Amino acid sequence: MSDVTRAEVAVVACAELFRGDGEIVVSPMGFIPSLGARLARLTFEPDILLSDGEAYLMTPEAVVEGWQPFRKVLDTVVPRGKRHVVMGANQIDREGNQNISAIGEHARPKKQLLGVRGGPGNTANHRTSYWVPRHGKRVFVDQVDVVSGVGYARAREAGLRHHDVHRVVTNLGVLDFGGEDHAPRLLSVHPGVSVDEVVAATTFPLITDGVTESRLPTESELLLIRTSLDPKSSRDKEVPS
Repeated sequence: MSDVTRAEVAVVACAELFRGDGEIVVSPMGFIPSLGARLARLTFEPDILLSDGEAYLMTPEAVVEGWQPFRKVLDTVVPRGKRHVVMGANQIDREGNQNISAIGEHARPKKQLLGVRGGPGNTANHRTSYWVPRHGKRVFVDQVDVVSGVGYARAREAGLRHHDVHRVVTNLGVLDFGGEDHAPRLLSVHPGVSVDEVVAATTFPLITDGVTESRLPTESELLLIRTSLDPKSSRDKEVPS
């Protein structure tokens, strides 16, 4: 197992996002999260329903096995906490707010991005995790420039019943907001990464008590990743070792 790549560790960390979810729709946005979701369904979470993030339900082999019209998604899934979505993030702050909309002042941004898209609805209505392929201070900031995904303080003020920012997986490790008053914590570092390296790449303070090492894929998981899910090793382009 000594030849396991950083990308493969990240895939497993994304798979672990869904452990315990059971029969729920999961919507991973991005290649590494999609590999993780498919790996989870093939191994320890066979009841999850894989979605393309919009209307199609997929098999682990990325074959369309069902279609749910967008109106039905809004009526039956989104408002009731029956979905776990993994989004990207251009910025995340210490309160768990996420930005995919714009960088800089709102009235005159330096860079226009995607817009808030589904961020507000996702974070208001069901469990949300984030995937960050390049952990750095440009992403992990004191305060996001635009709130797309809602963090804990805003969710509390709004009385959001299904709000749950679950985890943040990056190319360096795994974080959550499980400290006192939802303070950000470093849960694990990937093999070859130090706690100090993650702290130095994060603008806001992190609780680092009890940090573990992210688990390696099992032999069977590694075989699935390399021969079935991503035989062309596209994962290594997103997360180089």
